[in-house]
Amino acid sequence: MSATDSQRAASRQPKGSGLLLSELPFVALLVLTIAGVAYTSFSKQPLIVYWELLAPLIGVACVAEGWRNADDGAARRRLILTQTLHWLAFLVVMNLLLLPGVLRIFTANSTGLAIFTLLTLGAFTAAAHVLSWQLCLLGLIMALGIPVIAWIENSALMFALAFAAACALALVVVIVHFLHKRRRRLDSDNGSNIHHRRAPSV
Repeated sequence: MSATDSQRAASRQPKGSGLLLSELPFVALLVLTIAGVAYTSFSKQPLIVYWELLAPLIGVACVAEGWRNADDGAARRRLILTQTLHWLAFLVVMNLLLLPGVLRIFTANSTGLAIFTLLTLGAFTAAAHVLSWQLCLLGLIMALGIPVIAWIENSALMFALAFAAACALALVVVIVHFLHKRRRRLDSDNGSNIHHRRAPSV
């Protein structure tokens, strides 16, 4: 790899505050998910519209994450098309659960839980397609929220503590990953400076 290619590759890597900003969407989605699960668990009121609005936000995050690894315009168009079809399919199924005939079979709580389960599956599979560990982690956190919502009435304290611990662990992982990437970036910059200093002038 030439020096020009190395400089271009280094210029694509986020620096300092840019790296922090790149992690903010994942942290925001995690906070929104935690807030929705907490409200649903303790109020026992399904947040159907809330989860349906959160689905497109996760889709946009998946497109933004996959955009970085897309090689050309065709790959980016395919990314947008596949993610759009993916989330449209899940939104259609979510709304099928709200049909009057279906609502006569399920209670409001079970319908809300089913929609949240679909959203969890959609988030994880969409994240796996773009190979985003942050969004896969979000899907796992959402999966942990399913038993929390289902069993909060019987074991409120135990599941609340377990879910809080899982969320705290997820935040720690994100912070450690951010610090690790920042340190690698600083080490790379220092190595490049040393290399340029030692390189003989022509």
